[in-house]
Amino acid sequence: MEKTKCLIIGSGPAGYTAAIYASRANLQPVEYCGMQPGGQLTQTTEVENFPGYPEGVDGNQLMMDLRQQAERFGTDIRDGEIVSVDFSGRPYRLTDDSGREIEADTVIIATGASAKYLGLPDEQKYMGMGVSACATCDGFFYRKKTVAVVGGGDTACEDALYLAGICKKVYLIVRKPFLRASKVMQQRVMERENIEILFEHNTLGLFGEDGVEGAHLVRRKGEADEQMVDIAIDGFFLAIGHKPNTDIFKQWLDTDETGYLLKLNGTPCTKLPGIFVAGDCADPTYRQAITAAGTGCQAAIEAERFLMK
Repeated sequence: MEKTKCLIIGSGPAGYTAAIYASRANLQPVEYCGMQPGGQLTQTTEVENFPGYPEGVDGNQLMMDLRQQAERFGTDIRDGEIVSVDFSGRPYRLTDDSGREIEADTVIIATGASAKYLGLPDEQKYMGMGVSACATCDGFFYRKKTVAVVGGGDTACEDALYLAGICKKVYLIVRKPFLRASKVMQQRVMERENIEILFEHNTLGLFGEDGVEGAHLVRRKGEADEQMVDIAIDGFFLAIGHKPNTDIFKQWLDTDETGYLLKLNGTPCTKLPGIFVAGDCADPTYRQAITAAGTGCQAAIEAERFLMK
């Protein structure tokens, strides 16, 4: 049985930042990268809003820089993922996908969240070439262009309003004949002249030569008056929600109804002593690289204080 003072699960901005702080505090952390080393940022091309990169930086490069920084201070970074946990008592016991068992005095959970997609092959084909699941991350690249947002809830309306301030025109593609968003959000969207709501429309696919140039839609699918519709767009934004990667912890830790891990009083602490959370797995609100990194720092500082006690 391997033993460690601090085990970090996840390798996005939160996990890597936690590793930098934990290793500089001489906790000799072990970090598991998970199924998607580098997290969601590795699916974006250019990151322009992370401080310290005035010219912008490729998402993969940013994650490699953070990884190298964590390794420089001695973090034991491992490929593979943690597949089961036993948080019934300290030290906590965790098992990786090769069957190795580890005992950890503290655990930092930074497993992130995954954007939900429609499941169209074209979403993968045009990923980073017009398809995005983060309006605040990528909207800037579509200044004065035409884009579409998929979804009918508060997130979709927020994204549509945000993009309407940057883009020439925004289509809001809504499957149902109504919006699920709060009344205030609905009203704001309806009042914006450059947002056009396409009720009862489903996306069938995307088209374009070197990137997204348009979308194939179907109106009133399955009804007698079903109609095929093509729209010309430069960007296609998904706003149908995120799924936090927290399933293996739900037996032990509290979550909200979506699955986001709950913090105690705004700290990275959970209801179990020595288990801390960081990044998007506990953040349904901001979901930005810089906020994730900040909570990674907080979690590592809390882990160090916990071990000193």
